[in-house]
Amino acid sequence: MSEIKTVGVVGLGLIGGSMVKTVKYKTDCTVYGIDLSKETMALAEMSGSIDGPLTSERISECDLVMIAITPGALINWVRENAKYFKKDSMLVDLCGVKKVVMDEVEQIAKDNGFIYVGGHPMAGKEVAGFINATEHLYGNASMILCPPQGTDIHIMDTLKSFYKTIGFRTIVFSDKDEHDRIIAYTSQLAHVTSSAYIKSPTSRSYMGFSAGSYRDMTRVARLDPDMWTELFLDNADNLEVELKELIKNLQDYYDALHSRDEEKLHALLKEGLDIKLVQRGEKSWKENK
Repeated sequence: MSEIKTVGVVGLGLIGGSMVKTVKYKTDCTVYGIDLSKETMALAEMSGSIDGPLTSERISECDLVMIAITPGALINWVRENAKYFKKDSMLVDLCGVKKVVMDEVEQIAKDNGFIYVGGHPMAGKEVAGFINATEHLYGNASMILCPPQGTDIHIMDTLKSFYKTIGFRTIVFSDKDEHDRIIAYTSQLAHVTSSAYIKSPTSRSYMGFSAGSYRDMTRVARLDPDMWTELFLDNADNLEVELKELIKNLQDYYDALHSRDEEKLHALLKEGLDIKLVQRGEKSWKENK
């Protein structure tokens, strides 16, 4: 396949809605979409974000279908609609976990003659729904692609070119295990931490006492409990490892405070600072002094 002309998107919430808007804004592709919400479908059509609903007949017209719904619903949708995909068309899921999805969808794709690649756009907001979707959400973001073993390099070149065209700055190639291991830290742990942090009784009295740090720490506590429960449980082994490490690190800070150990507390803070500086390509705290 050398060109993507017709695109279908399943699920028109923040991620899928932003995808249809972006593809319409950045390309000349025909775009079809489908969502369980009649209101969302009406908004998508009235706003010109899609050219019409993604019916079973139109699935067979698509060169690329992207799915932006929860893992269980995604797998069921693919099972029910696999027979409509045309031979050698492409399916990319936009789900936040990969192993549980790829373990199922990979075989369905093989059995039905279409191409499947796991995907994860590294972009989002703390608010959900098509109403918050925007054609600029993916600007300069990273797109992770997890091709099953043996995927033709030309397919990956086509997908890389497509996602670059619609604004992604970086295309990262990974496998399902690496993706889930790292995403447990970079995304899921942040949501757990934010959700736990906001539960302090002191949070009820934050007005007038908060600035950027409070806003940053609590932003992703505004989450969809249904979706994140499923994502966390689908990646529970990896998330447990990261949560256990965080609890251990927090205990170190607690112990230093409890014992009023100034030297230990300073060392812990310096260690965290140096890790952040190195990540940013800067000199360590000591070198900067």
